[in-house]
Amino acid sequence: MERHRYIAVEGPIGAGKTSLARRLAAHMGAELLLEQPGENPFLARFYQDRARYALPTQLFFLFQRARQLEPLAQRDLFNHATVADFLIDKDPLFASLTLSGDELALYQRVYESLRPQAPAPDLVIYLQAPAETLIERVQHRAAPFERGIDEAYLALLAESYARFFYHYTAAPVLIVNSQSLNFVDRDADFELLVERLRGMRARREFFSVA
Repeated sequence: MERHRYIAVEGPIGAGKTSLARRLAAHMGAELLLEQPGENPFLARFYQDRARYALPTQLFFLFQRARQLEPLAQRDLFNHATVADFLIDKDPLFASLTLSGDELALYQRVYESLRPQAPAPDLVIYLQAPAETLIERVQHRAAPFERGIDEAYLALLAESYARFFYHYTAAPVLIVNSQSLNFVDRDADFELLVERLRGMRARREFFSVA
């Protein structure tokens, strides 16, 4: 994994990206870069009234992510490995789901002006899982700002992620079926993933277990 100095872990809500990012960073001795959804004052209201709160929710996350990535533009990634639980390239994915018309046009203008000149990741780990698995995990962890999420929204989000990564070419991608994998509680699962990462040769590969 020495050649993967900047790894981004991605996937829809409930896929397990933050848990995996934490464990990978600890394993690599890397800096951990996490989204902070609890800091977004609009998020809980967004899940109750998406049309009204979509734009402020999206812009807050965009400002937050851009600010977090700014140091990577100057950092020597050969000396400071980084693992993040987000990829800013996918930020417009959420905007396209929740915004339209003038609000979407405004978001796109802000996105283009704010997007930091951070390097592309050496690797993106894209976690997949069915919508029913995602909603089960979200309900299990019961974060206050996620209580308004429904399965239909998660299914749409999972489908949008699949389309996004079908066309994504900016960095190598390992697509992981996370439905039957538990990288936090099962050491064997995590070790299998690490071994798979070390053996990766193509720019797009898949990892799944029965």
